[in-house]
Amino acid sequence: MTETMPQWIGRHAHHLTTLDPEAPLTDLLPLVDIVRDAEVVAVGASTRQAHELSTLSHRVVRLLVEELGFRSLALEGDDASRVGLDEYIRGGTGDPLALLAEARSFWQTGEILDVIRWMRSFNLRHPDDPVRFAGVVGTRRGQGHRLDGLAGIEVTLAEDTIRWHEHTGDKIVYWGGIAHTANGNPRTVSPSSPPLTHRNAGSYLREHFGAGYVSIGLTFHHGMAPYPVPAPPTEFADAILGGTGLDSYLLDLHADSPASVRTWLDTPTRTRLIGPDYDPDDNAAYHLSGGSLADWFDAILHTQEVTPVRLLSRDDRRTRTEPGRGAGA
Repeated sequence: MTETMPQWIGRHAHHLTTLDPEAPLTDLLPLVDIVRDAEVVAVGASTRQAHELSTLSHRVVRLLVEELGFRSLALEGDDASRVGLDEYIRGGTGDPLALLAEARSFWQTGEILDVIRWMRSFNLRHPDDPVRFAGVVGTRRGQGHRLDGLAGIEVTLAEDTIRWHEHTGDKIVYWGGIAHTANGNPRTVSPSSPPLTHRNAGSYLREHFGAGYVSIGLTFHHGMAPYPVPAPPTEFADAILGGTGLDSYLLDLHADSPASVRTWLDTPTRTRLIGPDYDPDDNAAYHLSGGSLADWFDAILHTQEVTPVRLLSRDDRRTRTEPGRGAGA
């Protein structure tokens, strides 16, 4: 009897027991074999505005740093040194909430604040082997690429990551959105008029690093982000990923599979892609297309239902004393 995709996923998925970023990482340990030889691991979410996808990304960062020696985090969207966060995580003074207030809006969440505080705590415990933010090194080679708009941004994102790796030798976690991190050569972003089709950063990173670039896609089925997001259309990959009955799981897309499953994984598909502007009544319009699930990602972290990220407020100001540092963390 031919095995269906939900049946295959049910047999091969590793159930995640918690999304708490401070919890033990035991349930994520199967990811180690997938990323063990990587120089750059991309953690790309289908929306930046879901609490569960953000905390799951945080847990992946912890796993890579604490278990596999990754020491740079490329957090997509702003410059950590510009707003003072790079100095802060190295033990500098300041209020991280105030620093994040100077960053772009999608960094201004409680989930990102938790990451910043974890990085500082890790560095206080490991002063001789700190984790840091990836930055820009020297002159961007991408300035001569002659590509405008988003296509040019994709080249720049990849070039910055490559140059940081060359400059530091660090293994890098690249945390961003799937439109940038998926291996898309090319891929199409919708909705836009006309739809935007071109190579993305993930494809340039795969070209440069080969198997040393591992792409992890964070998907979800439905929920609030912060607006209501209904179930995906049946033709979306997310609909199949959500048909297993599991709340949250890790799936290795390179796991052994029968021909019927491999055909589905290798067939061009769509997966949801939701930014700050979204219309639930036009749910099918918001997607990534132009490739297959197996083209885009090496592994999937799927969450069935999501809730909104926590926007920062004064309630997030916490005073605590750190050994040898005083208050202000």
